[in-house]
Amino acid sequence: MAQRASVPILEYDPSAEAILEPKRLIKPHPRMPEHGVITFFQDVIDHFVEQGLARELTALKSEMGRHPIYVHPCRGQRVALFHPGIGAPLAAGMLEEVIALGCRKFIACGGAGVLSRSIAMGHVLVPTAAVRDEGTSYHYLPPSREVEPDPQALAAIEQTLQERRVEYLRVKTWTTDAIYRETRVRMALRRAEGCAAVEMEAAALFAVARFRGVPLAQLLYGGDNLDTREWDSRDWQQNWSTREKLVELAAEACLRL
Repeated sequence: MAQRASVPILEYDPSAEAILEPKRLIKPHPRMPEHGVITFFQDVIDHFVEQGLARELTALKSEMGRHPIYVHPCRGQRVALFHPGIGAPLAAGMLEEVIALGCRKFIACGGAGVLSRSIAMGHVLVPTAAVRDEGTSYHYLPPSREVEPDPQALAAIEQTLQERRVEYLRVKTWTTDAIYRETRVRMALRRAEGCAAVEMEAAALFAVARFRGVPLAQLLYGGDNLDTREWDSRDWQQNWSTREKLVELAAEACLRL
């Protein structure tokens, strides 16, 4: 039973059932693939749809509108493909609902800010842990400083990258809710504990997956650079070739699970 703590976010409740339980609100889809790729690259999804490489299977709905779930063919198999929204709460909710639809194995892919200028633009990063500087994960797991991805899913990513001879870095990432509060003082603290990247969702995705008992790990690529006098965007959102390649690598890794 949860007990009152000094601050509400520390009041973890291990109850298995919530008032709004996804499995009671969402029916499984009879044709939902077992494997799913979570991607933050809407441009890649749009390109796949235009090229006939993804077709809509179903859609979730929220006050923001429709959230399509696509099917993408990969190596003769079907993989679910969807954008989870931006930020830990929305991404966690979308993951919950796709699990309820019947998807069971996940690889996520996205971009991240880098905390060291030595990490080149577009370099592939594989998070081995995420610092929980957000709020969502604390509703799924007891308070702790970090959360790790599923070991099996992490191994699937590394095996895929090694087979494809893609250079990558194993990193600890800093998950934060507040992009406009990434201060230099806070960044120095995160670098001191070993973080090399910053993003908004990894800790929450890892936590939801662990709570629901599904494997999930993540691929990132080095995007904007925080290790400068002035923030350097490096036009990271224009790195099309890396973004499309990352989605394909995520699909291949997911099919190993």
